[in-house]
Amino acid sequence: MEKSNQQSVLNLLDNTKTQWYHVKAVVIAGMGFFTDAYDLFCISLITKLLGRIYYHVDGSPKPGTLPPSVAGAVSGVALVGTLFGQLFFGWLGDRLGRKKVYGFTLLLMVACSVASGLSFGSSPAAVMTTLCFFRFWLGFGIGGDYPLSATIMAEYANKKTRGAFVAAVFAMQGFGILAGGVVAMIVSAVFKVLYHAPSYAMDPLGSVPPQADYVWRIILMVGAVPAALTFYYRMRMPETPRYTALVAKNSEKACQDMSKVLNIEAVEAMKKASNRKTEAAATTPSASSPGSSSAATASTFWAPRPPAKTMSALDELFNISKSQFLIALCGTVPGYWFTVALIDTLGRFAIQLLGFLFMTVFMFALAIPYHHWQESNKVGFLVMYGLTFFFANFGPNSTTFVVPAEIFPARLRSTCHGISAASGKVGAIVGAFGFLYASQSEDKSKTDAGYPPGIGMRTALMVLGGVNVLGLACTFFGPRGERQVPRGNVC
Repeated sequence: MEKSNQQSVLNLLDNTKTQWYHVKAVVIAGMGFFTDAYDLFCISLITKLLGRIYYHVDGSPKPGTLPPSVAGAVSGVALVGTLFGQLFFGWLGDRLGRKKVYGFTLLLMVACSVASGLSFGSSPAAVMTTLCFFRFWLGFGIGGDYPLSATIMAEYANKKTRGAFVAAVFAMQGFGILAGGVVAMIVSAVFKVLYHAPSYAMDPLGSVPPQADYVWRIILMVGAVPAALTFYYRMRMPETPRYTALVAKNSEKACQDMSKVLNIEAVEAMKKASNRKTEAAATTPSASSPGSSSAATASTFWAPRPPAKTMSALDELFNISKSQFLIALCGTVPGYWFTVALIDTLGRFAIQLLGFLFMTVFMFALAIPYHHWQESNKVGFLVMYGLTFFFANFGPNSTTFVVPAEIFPARLRSTCHGISAASGKVGAIVGAFGFLYASQSEDKSKTDAGYPPGIGMRTALMVLGGVNVLGLACTFFGPRGERQVPRGNVC
């Protein structure tokens, strides 16, 4: 009897028409990803500013920069926290339920965003240590958002538009990256007007006004705002009916929860129709899948900009923020929404395959004629770089978020999605730490302060191209064709 009731719930969810609540769920879950992206990416905007403020060297021809170990820690510690958060909260979401864990991750993100901006200490080392501590726990909370948001959206969506809705939640990351650039540009512009500073070449000490210390703190703390605004609405969301019916084994409660948020008349009518057919209906078998794999790379090089010594600290922050904003606007955001529009038409496998293929093409197109781009066609370099972001998001970055939310059974979905996401985050950590060193010039006189010689930017880009080839090959070991993905009765 319980199995027939469970099947009724699945049929109701799979066949109900798209309603306002589905859109509302995308916004509520997606605002978590908006915050995630803002918090993770805004640190790359302020690392140059931190170096100028806390690691100035008298008499140096170049502005102060973070030492390699400090730069790696500041940039990567949140990613490490995210990895552990994905594993822990993914597991907890299957044990306690999605709703109970969902709100706690937001509270942790709010608290740690504010605490990161308030990082204290009497020395540069103390400030950086405090910042890294809070950034780790911020990442830990962010990590929980990955499996929980994907699982919640997948378990509420109908089978016709499930891929688009789950991808739309993930696509909110693009707006978070844009917001980071906008906030950093606004804050730096305001402080530039209020506290004018000369370039480093003209006045090394004067190029960093004392008030610049407030700038990076404000940028970090703004990340708490969207998370706090979303908390109330997350707490009003009922537990997902699939979890209640299949894991908690309370089909009646699942139907009650559906009636609260979906069209009641439609739910009741479909429930009655489903009950009449229960004895005749056969449970739809879920296709087996050889598993899914994800590969992620991260790079921290930016589009070409004026030499640091020709700018003040706030000028440099503004230019870095503008670069990130333009790349996100032209490449990252469109890639996300192309996936949303086409994932239920082209399918997951095709989009991931195309994404890796074109990422490979454009990465090698950047690497092989690298000196040409740098010497005579910097605009072309920026365009090609933006295209790699487009196909990363109209490709594996989105599909490896959607597919794990669909192919695993309800009792393990959050846990397995967390494991899948954490696997990708390992690649991001390797990229974030490794690329800083690998991309350094082979000529020791041309490396950034404190870094040993590396393999050079051109060779590093070719290595990234090779990683994309590996991802392309791994795609063939994942689900092929939508018939293998149990989009109907996700159980």
